[in-house]
Amino acid sequence: MSLPRYKRIKDSNIEWLGDVPEHWKISRLGFESWVRARLGWKGLKAEEYVDDGYIFLATPNIKGSEIDFENVNYISEFRYEESPEIKLRVGDVLLAKDGSTLGTVNVVRSLPRPATVNSSIAVITPKPTLSGSFLYYLFQSSYMEHTIQRIRGGMGVPHLFQEDLNKFYVPLPFLAEQQNISSFLDHETAKVDGLMAEQQRLIDLMKEKRQSVISHAVTKGLNPSVPKKESGIEWLGRVPRHWEVKAMRNVASVVRGASPRPAGDPLYFGGDAVPWVTVAEITKDELIDLTETETFLTEEGAKQSSRFGKGTLIYSNSGATLGVPKVLGIDVCANDGVVAFERLSPTVHPHFLYHFLASITDAIREKVKQGSGQPNLNTDIVKALRFALPPMDEQKLIVKHIAELSDQFRSLTAQAQLGISLLQERRTALISAAVTGKIDVRSLAEVQPEEVAAE
Repeated sequence: MSLPRYKRIKDSNIEWLGDVPEHWKISRLGFESWVRARLGWKGLKAEEYVDDGYIFLATPNIKGSEIDFENVNYISEFRYEESPEIKLRVGDVLLAKDGSTLGTVNVVRSLPRPATVNSSIAVITPKPTLSGSFLYYLFQSSYMEHTIQRIRGGMGVPHLFQEDLNKFYVPLPFLAEQQNISSFLDHETAKVDGLMAEQQRLIDLMKEKRQSVISHAVTKGLNPSVPKKESGIEWLGRVPRHWEVKAMRNVASVVRGASPRPAGDPLYFGGDAVPWVTVAEITKDELIDLTETETFLTEEGAKQSSRFGKGTLIYSNSGATLGVPKVLGIDVCANDGVVAFERLSPTVHPHFLYHFLASITDAIREKVKQGSGQPNLNTDIVKALRFALPPMDEQKLIVKHIAELSDQFRSLTAQAQLGISLLQERRTALISAAVTGKIDVRSLAEVQPEEVAAE
């Protein structure tokens, strides 16, 4: 849509801000707000968290469109009262000031119960001249993004210091005009966010559909009319009559990886000799083939580990991400959180078995849950896993069908992701234009300014 512009403007003389409306002031954040943060919490440790107490927000809690006050840690009243200066109030702006999430921002619109923040978040309380909502949007603008990038440039671990934040230049309309801008952006960004949410739902539905089709292909085949038989496996049910029901021990040697001890010893780790596969390497993406690793073992470390060759099917066997397969595209060593299917029978296509294992991940995790302990998929459990095996020519057809299907879903997903990226760009551009005075939204907002500047 085409939006009106202010008729009278002036040069702000501020880098990345450019021209602003003539009646706007240029101030600094420290003059218009109270900026503070807590450093270290006097040695507060996770063991001190309580089941029910005072909300203790961390950066993940402020990442969404609304602050998440539910999935939080709680601290005692003593710890809460220890730092009264960062007790939150409605209207406070919360800004992540450390690491990769630096610049993440939100505003306290309501407080379900008393709350505070951890040391990664700065609390900014606006003075009467500044609206918290306006400041929230200002920190989402490209102007503030450039300002923050300049500050963090060259830092090993980026960090925003209180003295830096206080010096940030702030374009300052009348308070009622700030409310105008915030009201307009609330309305417009809600529409854009809704469109992005629709695209994300489409991606999620496509992912579910793809997984459902793959699961059906590797457990029921591609021809729905072939005669069926009972597999004898409760969760698998009926399978094509000509498929053979096998246990993993019948088609491969199931071997566990090995980790050199002690962990982290530079004699074994941090080398450049042999790629080192951990559970994190297996589970970091949804690709079939693993073709590179972030870390390597030394030659001495490789002697203390287990080597697996290119083309081997491997499987994560411990932790919350157990039951994820990969096919090796390189020769590797693997740690003890990994099992490998060595000497795979020539009657089994590794990609067919990969897709079967990937399709039963949730069922496997449910099977090995043991109270609140760490789930573990030991080699005996893996060896006993049973599946229905088609003839090799049918396996190849199924693998080809899944590859073609995956390409189609990948293309559709990429289009949806592009749509989200374009919407996000539009959102940022709209926010930037409104909070820096490049467009005049006063007549478009629900709240009308009490002070109308002369045109």
